[in-house]
Amino acid sequence: MIPSEARSFQHRAEADRLRAAVEGGGTAVLTQVLTGMGGVGKTQLAADYARAAWNDGDLDVLVWVTASAQSAVVSAYAQAGVELCRADPDDPERAAKQFLAWLVPKPGQRPCRWLIVLDDVADPSDLIVHPDDPGTRYSLWPPASPYGRVLITTRRRDAALFGDGRRRIEVGLFTPAQSVAYLSSVLKAHGRTEPVDQLTALAADLGHLPLALAQAAAYLIDSGNSAVVYRGLLADERATALADLTPDALPDEQATPLGAVWSLSVARANTLSPAGLARPMLHLAAFLDPNGIPQDVLTSEAARTHLATHRVSASGDTTGEPAPVTCSDAAGALRALHRLSLIDHNPGIPHQAVRVHQLIQRTTRATLTHEQAGHFARAAAHAIMATWPEFERDTALAQVLRANTQALTQHAEDALYQQDALYLGAHRVLLHAADSAGTTGQLAVAIDQLDHLVTTTRSYLGPDHPDTLTTRHNLAFWLGMAGDVTGAARAFAELLNDQVRVLGPDHPNTLTTRSCLASWQGEAGDVTGAARAFADLLPDTERVLGPDHPDTLNTRLHLAFWQGEAGDAAGAAQAFADLLPDTERILGPDHPNTLYTRSGLAFWLGKAGDAAGAAQAFADLLPDTERILGPDHPNTLYTRHHLAFWQGRAGDAAGAAQAFADLLPDRERVLGPDHPDTLRTRHNLAFWQGEAGDTAGAAQAFADLLPDTERILGPDHPDTLTTRHNLAFWQGEAGDVTGAAQAYADLLPDTERILGPDHPGTLTTRHNLASWQGEAGDAAGAAQAFAELLNDQVRVLGPDHPDTLTTRHDLAFWQKELRDDG
Repeated sequence: MIPSEARSFQHRAEADRLRAAVEGGGTAVLTQVLTGMGGVGKTQLAADYARAAWNDGDLDVLVWVTASAQSAVVSAYAQAGVELCRADPDDPERAAKQFLAWLVPKPGQRPCRWLIVLDDVADPSDLIVHPDDPGTRYSLWPPASPYGRVLITTRRRDAALFGDGRRRIEVGLFTPAQSVAYLSSVLKAHGRTEPVDQLTALAADLGHLPLALAQAAAYLIDSGNSAVVYRGLLADERATALADLTPDALPDEQATPLGAVWSLSVARANTLSPAGLARPMLHLAAFLDPNGIPQDVLTSEAARTHLATHRVSASGDTTGEPAPVTCSDAAGALRALHRLSLIDHNPGIPHQAVRVHQLIQRTTRATLTHEQAGHFARAAAHAIMATWPEFERDTALAQVLRANTQALTQHAEDALYQQDALYLGAHRVLLHAADSAGTTGQLAVAIDQLDHLVTTTRSYLGPDHPDTLTTRHNLAFWLGMAGDVTGAARAFAELLNDQVRVLGPDHPNTLTTRSCLASWQGEAGDVTGAARAFADLLPDTERVLGPDHPDTLNTRLHLAFWQGEAGDAAGAAQAFADLLPDTERILGPDHPNTLYTRSGLAFWLGKAGDAAGAAQAFADLLPDTERILGPDHPNTLYTRHHLAFWQGRAGDAAGAAQAFADLLPDRERVLGPDHPDTLRTRHNLAFWQGEAGDTAGAAQAFADLLPDTERILGPDHPDTLTTRHNLAFWQGEAGDVTGAAQAYADLLPDTERILGPDHPGTLTTRHNLASWQGEAGDAAGAAQAFAELLNDQVRVLGPDHPDTLTTRHDLAFWQKELRDDG
């Protein structure tokens, strides 16, 4: 009996492919195999084709077989043999053989046009009777005939189902448009309407699975609930099981509620070689991203330990003492799940090799106890961390790992705060994912995730737990990286007080916070205070951790940097030169911190006046950075950035502009057009374009950059102020000196408000305002402004700072201009 057509049946591309394949088959036997996960509508597509073929008069015999077991196939064939061949009903096997023989016409016999549909073949071996006895073995596959067609539906993807002229058609999900059309049509037939946006969202929530949509529509009609209410129930996985959202009477002659659709497939997959691994593999995948899981995650040592521990027999019992599971075994478990259409496994896409429908995941999680769910979720977290590289060279992989961490957190966040029976703490994957987002430029994402983690760690672990303090530390850091340097310094100061109270003044984490507080103190404008803070920190770090500890090296690095920022560029360069051999000896020449030390040495060489030496040092550093970190790593792009900058400072402005032009598309590709480093590349490209002689082009480029910087970083971000500063400068260089002076006058109050009156950036803005004031004809005003600025620079930066010396020079210039004019 052919199943009735589903209500609001949707015509699909698969039906067209099915008919086209049949029509193009010529006279050879044509077998079509519709394969796909349970619930995608394979049976409905087969029934639609069978009805059309019968109604078009193309068939003399149509046999529909529910082929979920071998006995059912034999019984259906035997019944056809009784009706068409007068076979003996008391001998089913013989009757089935007679029917199969009858399908091939004998010479002189009138041919019969036939179609046999084998619906829901559960196992390819079911189509071979007595497979272990060659003497009685025979096939239930219909024989080759120029007048016959065979159509099979199955969830299986075994190679045994294909080849030999059998054509495979993958049946997928509804398209979003088909999903909405189906829901709208069914509801309309019952006098119901729902907003299209809610139906669109509901279809996405159900993953566009036809069976899920059918049962959801029936539930809406029976319960009277709106789509909004249904979506709310569906979203609350802990309070609402899928069974609770199933209508009392299933629509369209369906026999199985959604939640039970895949249970038999899971059981069958678990019997396939390597036996007992498919189910625990699905348990692991059920907590990860349905849109793509790296194969390396599911074959990692952590994943294999989970598989070995939870390997189950066909009866569902554990197999006793865990036997080791190899990478090949784990991959085999993925293939077993793939063969039953429970997952899509494509090893050719390593970062997203495994995809799982979200409802299969939910159904799988629903079978677990709370204790099992927590244990399996932590196993998934271990597997992610086992795969996460120490240095993120592959930004696409990092994005996928973050997506999997987000999915895991969504499904089992509480489990990630219980590591084992002896220790209560946050799983490190939570912080690692947030820091990864920040490292790749998604600063707002990192801050949002860490802000949430601060709340959850306080809730789960308490305010004084070390993990809570660490989360606050990371949040403060990324606040600063996003431009809120004052907020970062304040957050680190508050954290330091709590760490001294909870951990003690000599705890390594307390020392690290002192280091970060000093750095952000400097970024907020107190460069002298930052250098002094690192000078105070260094002996404590050496005493507590030892002179060769990486944190001690890091403290020396920061002390050298802020020494330079405070005006002693030559001293900073010498400090980096002294640090480098110790870093190479302790960490090795290829360690990223060694590369960073070489970068610092090159930078301060340039700042100390040796621009050509800085450019050469960065040129020497670049191939090592590319070799160790990869050409697309942010630090490699950073090295290219500085090489271009010092190339310009060494006198090759055109070469610097070209190097920044070459760097820009790589930064846009790797980091995205809105990443702060991409904006800085545009900034430097514009600057060196001006230095190369195109002053009007530089002014226009800065004018184009400013709205993007304001949109991405905000109007008060220091980089936004710098962009306004350079726009004003090149506006003046392009000839509009009055406009430049006015732009600096407009910028100064914002700089004072955001950075503070003593910040070096504020002092620089005052310097440029005075310069363009003089260029605009107000020599007296310029001289007065430089005199006032000099006093503040001597107080803030010291009398020997390069900026102080420059101001003394400019003051003398404008005083001379006044005397000459007088």
